[in-house]
Amino acid sequence: MFEKKKKASTSERRKFLKNSTLLLGGLSIVPRHVLGRGFTAPSDKINLGVIGLGKQGNGLANRFISETQAQIVAGSDVWVSKGESFKSRVQEFYAEHRNVESYDGVAIYPDYKELLERKDIDAVIIATPDHWHSIQSIDAMKLGKDVFCEKPLTNNIADGQAMVEAARKYKSIVQTGSMQRSWHKFRVGQEIVSSGKLGEIQKVIVEVGDPHRTYDLPMEPTPEGIDWNKWCGPAPLVSYHHSIAPEVVKTFPDWRHFKEFGGGILSDWGAHMFDIVQWYLGMDRSGPTDFIPPEDKDAKRGLKMIYANGIEMVHEDFNRRFAVRFIGSEGVLDVSRSFLESLPSSLVSSYPGADMADPFAGQGNHYQNWLSSIKTRMQPICDVETGHRSATVCNIANIAYELGRPVKWDPVEEKFINDAEANAMCSVAKRNYD
Repeated sequence: MFEKKKKASTSERRKFLKNSTLLLGGLSIVPRHVLGRGFTAPSDKINLGVIGLGKQGNGLANRFISETQAQIVAGSDVWVSKGESFKSRVQEFYAEHRNVESYDGVAIYPDYKELLERKDIDAVIIATPDHWHSIQSIDAMKLGKDVFCEKPLTNNIADGQAMVEAARKYKSIVQTGSMQRSWHKFRVGQEIVSSGKLGEIQKVIVEVGDPHRTYDLPMEPTPEGIDWNKWCGPAPLVSYHHSIAPEVVKTFPDWRHFKEFGGGILSDWGAHMFDIVQWYLGMDRSGPTDFIPPEDKDAKRGLKMIYANGIEMVHEDFNRRFAVRFIGSEGVLDVSRSFLESLPSSLVSSYPGADMADPFAGQGNHYQNWLSSIKTRMQPICDVETGHRSATVCNIANIAYELGRPVKWDPVEEKFINDAEANAMCSVAKRNYD
């Protein structure tokens, strides 16, 4: 008989790890028995690259950095200092939590294409401004990478259509960063609405902020340390302003207000809250057909969006900040990150923990869901078409506000009906930035 192997003791594992520098190239030789319970063998890990190392990129890195089934091995940003800071922070975390004296396994690239060329990277997290999303995502998919892309998925309809087509062609697993779909209170809300407990839905009110506007900030000197041409990339080469691309990020930058780079706060938060409406109403592969803006062309609220089944969704402030109100024949449901409330109250109170006040409680794990999907090849909670359809609602809303007149949308053909002007606004010209 073979002699039974003794399990490596905790002290043996600690000694092995402490004496190992764990350089990137040596990770795959660490045996599973040495890592011990609770560790994932490097050969089983998903190697991640992060593109866009600003506030959101770092926030997403925090979500993935502690996932034992994944490992961040690279980052990319046009800001030199952001790359250096990102590398230092991630490596310090890995050194501390793997109980090693040093860790040097994160490479930084000023050009995201260099990161994508690495064959050992399995998937990428894209947290750049919206105007970059489709280009970087499709480039990643072409090279066999799976993608986690921040919301809104795109700032124009054609780019979203291209992402859906690419994901199908290359069989990529794409998760949209609409993480509210993983939160407990939002999932309870979906159960209440979809189960018919509100009765027949008659109207939905959504407050998400202002539509986009054209870039209008004064010129400032471009600081050293940033490749401003690459930051603008396919968008127009506008003058630099610190509020849209700060070197030190304390709050979310203002690029999202401008149509050249984002879709206004209407899109920024609409990709969360219109997304909730799409989900609750079972419209993840569809969307409203009629968009009717207010008569006042300067108005920033009042857009009506009507689904083919007659349900009306209105962009309107109902004094609950960024939230959604579902009005049914048998009750009303208000949902946001801070609350889930209903009339009658029993609709919510029958679900334990659904009315928790802490906006960060019960978030689920939108990130681990993507990693699991990468391994199983099953679609994640918010796949590429779901993200695209929710972004489309935002993009059409901006078009309707900008045109100041009603537009009719065909969600099957994904184009406006008998409206050449509106159809021309579905795509944007791409600047040659090379």
